[in-house]
Amino acid sequence: MAFSKLEQNILKAKGLSEDNIQALVDAGIESKQDFQTVGDAGTLAALSGLEQSVAAEVMVWAIGPQAASTTSSSSTSSASVLNPSVVVESADIVKCAHCQHRQPKDYKSGDLCVSCGRQVERFATCHWCAASGPGNFCRSCGAEFVPVADFEIAVLLKREGVAKDQIAQRVRDLSADEKDTLWGRIRSLRGHS
Repeated sequence: MAFSKLEQNILKAKGLSEDNIQALVDAGIESKQDFQTVGDAGTLAALSGLEQSVAAEVMVWAIGPQAASTTSSSSTSSASVLNPSVVVESADIVKCAHCQHRQPKDYKSGDLCVSCGRQVERFATCHWCAASGPGNFCRSCGAEFVPVADFEIAVLLKREGVAKDQIAQRVRDLSADEKDTLWGRIRSLRGHS
């Protein structure tokens, strides 16, 4: 058998039996370098009769994680379980609201994006205290910002006595017909002013 004793023991640890190792040799895979020619777990499974998950483990050992990520579509699910992709970013990272490009460490609120040239953070006006700023909440009073198109509806709800922390949710819950009704009331109030 062409595999070294150590390679045979590693293959056994990955779930192969003596018969599986012999099937690899019969298919022409006689050393760890031959797995490079095989390329991915799907091809290895087709050549040797191994299960997809076992073939994926062997390929990761033989040529690295890229073997699991380039497997055929039938083994993609097992490969993603073996090599999950987790990205952890610092809490102080700022990304452009338009193109999602990371901004430099010296970024200040109001700067333009270094990638697309648009304003990184969308600025909104608070329906509660009329202050403006970036983000999802007012930095002056803490109210949650509403979309620009719903600003006047939020102001109307404030005038009607809806609590500050309930306005944004109420606006989200409104149906199109309910919004039309409120817009009718806003237009009638403008006419009386």
